[in-house]
Amino acid sequence: MHSLVFLCARRLVSYCPGTRRALDLLPAELYPVLFQAAFLDGRTLALRDLVGTWPFPVLSFQQLLGHHGRRSLLEEKPSKLCIQAIILAVVAHLRRVLEEPCRSTSERRCRLRVLDMTGLQDDDTDRGPEGMSLWSGTVALAKACIEVSKHQSECMKRGSKRRKGPSGASAALQPMGVEVRADLFVNGTSYGVLRDALQTGAASPLRLRCRDFHAEELSVAGTVSLLESLEPAGVRRVDLRFNNLGLGGLCAVLPHLARFTDLLSLKLPYSNVDVRRLTAGTDAGLRCLATQLGRLPCLKELNLGSSRLSGKLRQLLSDLQAPLESLELAFCYLLPGDLAFLSQSLHAPALRKLDLSGHDFSENLLQPLRHLLEETSASLLHLDLMECRLTDARLEALLPALCRCSRLRCLGLFGNPLSTPGLKTLLRKTLVLPDLRLVVYPYPVDCYIWELPRLPSASDHFFEDVVDEERFAAVSAELCQMLVSSGRADAVWTASLCRHGALDYFAL
Repeated sequence: MHSLVFLCARRLVSYCPGTRRALDLLPAELYPVLFQAAFLDGRTLALRDLVGTWPFPVLSFQQLLGHHGRRSLLEEKPSKLCIQAIILAVVAHLRRVLEEPCRSTSERRCRLRVLDMTGLQDDDTDRGPEGMSLWSGTVALAKACIEVSKHQSECMKRGSKRRKGPSGASAALQPMGVEVRADLFVNGTSYGVLRDALQTGAASPLRLRCRDFHAEELSVAGTVSLLESLEPAGVRRVDLRFNNLGLGGLCAVLPHLARFTDLLSLKLPYSNVDVRRLTAGTDAGLRCLATQLGRLPCLKELNLGSSRLSGKLRQLLSDLQAPLESLELAFCYLLPGDLAFLSQSLHAPALRKLDLSGHDFSENLLQPLRHLLEETSASLLHLDLMECRLTDARLEALLPALCRCSRLRCLGLFGNPLSTPGLKTLLRKTLVLPDLRLVVYPYPVDCYIWELPRLPSASDHFFEDVVDEERFAAVSAELCQMLVSSGRADAVWTASLCRHGALDYFAL
């Protein structure tokens, strides 16, 4: 339920001329709630007026939009028009400052120095044309930085003759700028504009600072160029995916990460690393990769998904200076020895998130997995075992170790050949886990319409078969009823990956 102040703010921002006239009379304390109302209702003109006269040095999306009642406006689909309006307002403010550099700060209403846009969600699911993706936001910010930098150059040229001091040197005052903190997403299409924006550097009145850096489908040279252009302070995550870097490419890129002394998360999925294809430089490349990982002293999250690392996990992780809290090794073709090493390593008792999806947990890997879960039981919050060919019998054998993970909050089992009775057993047995709030389960094998009269096997690919929607709806309702009857109505059991995709290490 909205407060009376919020409802009044919503009414005020709905009438743009009234908003503009009222801002000169309203106290600064009302700006945050006016901003919230304008953002929620998509009042772009009101947003531009508010940002253009912002009375505080910081405007933070997280602080203003992160907690609004029971929901976060950042978790919804951020309006493209609202984000663009805010960026345009900052650009307009800086253009005015550049054109009137000698005007005292006290004469200007706007006090903005830091625009913190971090935290915008980038879930493509059901965003629609009105939402703004992280890629679009990055491009908009980059173009804004370039525009302000060009305007600064033009103003300096026009005013160079008027602002010559006695010595002939330029006496122009450097205007106070705005620092924009954002999560950036770049690919081959947007590489050029982001590179140009970052290279405007600290001299530009609009300075771009990155918190989480995501790059997709870039060359080694392009990746290195952008990493070198980032301001090191404040970078907490580097995510390089679908870049096809290979072992040699990773060894060329990773030395440039050492300058990010605050780096907590490194994601390198789909990097085209396959240690099973032995070449002359494989061992040297693995040693180089391990050495570079060891030079990241604050690293807490590592994602090596879809790299084929069979038998090499010890070598890759042995140089790390501190235990990892999140380790994603989906589809890495791990061997029993890899899981045994992980169980005995310093990482096991510290792991909060573990992803071992895509492995065949048959007899050879099932026992090492049980041992690993026992070693991580005191800390584990999020476990993914999707597409692991877990049958009812294998899952039941795993349940004693799983139920020892007393802090577990999220369990991902999508894509496993489990039956309805198997899911019911899982639900009953995991009721002992008080914090388990999200379970992503597979469509039960008995809910599929099979073309041939046969029993499903663990090797079946269930995504290609047709689900009996009526039967599945009945199973889903039955599971929900079991949760309600057990006093766990707050838990979510779903076969949808949408909820699962929003979970992140930094949100644990």
